[in-house]
Amino acid sequence: MRLLHGLAKIHASFDDPNLVSRAGLVPVVALARRAGLAALAGEYVALADRCGVNPHLKVPCLVGGMIAGAGSTGDMDLLRHGAMPALLGGIRAPTALGSFLRSFSWGNVLQLQKVHRVFLGELARRTPLLPGADVLAFLDIDSMQKRVYGHKKQGAAFGHTKIQGKSLLIRGLNAPAATISTPLGAPVIAAARLRGGNANSARGAASLATEAVATARATGCTGTLVARAGSAFYSAAFTGAVRAAGAFFSVTVQMNSHVRAAIAAIGEDAWTPVKYPRAVWDDQLRRWVSDAQVAETEYTAFTSKKGQAITARLIVRRVKDRNRQAACGQDELFPLWRYHAVFTDSPFTLIQAEAQHRDHAQVEQVFADWTDGPLAHLPSGSFPANAAWCYRPIYLGTDR
Repeated sequence: MRLLHGLAKIHASFDDPNLVSRAGLVPVVALARRAGLAALAGEYVALADRCGVNPHLKVPCLVGGMIAGAGSTGDMDLLRHGAMPALLGGIRAPTALGSFLRSFSWGNVLQLQKVHRVFLGELARRTPLLPGADVLAFLDIDSMQKRVYGHKKQGAAFGHTKIQGKSLLIRGLNAPAATISTPLGAPVIAAARLRGGNANSARGAASLATEAVATARATGCTGTLVARAGSAFYSAAFTGAVRAAGAFFSVTVQMNSHVRAAIAAIGEDAWTPVKYPRAVWDDQLRRWVSDAQVAETEYTAFTSKKGQAITARLIVRRVKDRNRQAACGQDELFPLWRYHAVFTDSPFTLIQAEAQHRDHAQVEQVFADWTDGPLAHLPSGSFPANAAWCYRPIYLGTDR
């Protein structure tokens, strides 16, 4: 039973030809135009399909739609009102934009990556995108498993991911990404890719790191550059690629018998207390009193890889494992520690290098913003189309 028959006859529209409903688009689009986004898309993106014409119009439309909140090609209809055509230099129908995406090949996705690298460099020259990058910058590299539901999604497969600390198998596509940040500037996405859902994190990580370092240098990161990554990227290929590209690496170590033996050889007098949650400053001892301590030792990794062994610093943080039965009267007989190791050739001091590596966790917030916005969906069944869609949110990382 319908309670209000007149409601279906009411239709609201925003049709003033001189206004846009999302005012925040105006400065973002103006900045993208000055940085040459449309011109770069027209110069580097060349699609062979007849639906791939006018990339200089369609790429800015897709980026503008994502900034305005579109989560799929159908949502691009939000651009077809008011002064949007004048703002974006022309509007295309959602069906035309969907056909444009489906006409992408993998080579065209690589062309889109080229557009991003050049665009980011142009943007950095026009705005204080990464303040302090001439002194110190960080590359944070990680990957996420993006859940998909369609049965015809090319490349969709089951892969491991962690949700609330639990390892689960999720059917989806895997998206690695690299962000650039500085102590004074927020993260900016430097590179991203899309892979099959069953791809492990280390697959293609070396080439992604090389690309990200080159992009960081092009955006003005001329000072010290440290590439940070989790234990999934602990490999000779990844650390060697970072070194060859002219950057320092800082990678969480996968615990094995060799690493445990190196940690066990560290003397008790080598451990230094660090500021940690619930730490207390002792004025008499002039140091932080907490349940966390750090130490370092020299370590040679990847000795099983012929000609690929790397000698660097093994920085270890140990945190006291609290006795959960202490409240019941069961006091501890001796302290137990949990160890977290980092393999790095960072030029910074022990305390600085360890704290900097912990800041790698900020990349998770970038992924959260990504999936809560334009990457809420991968809208096509075509893998290259989804890869192109995945790459466009990179431009959103610069609309700060």
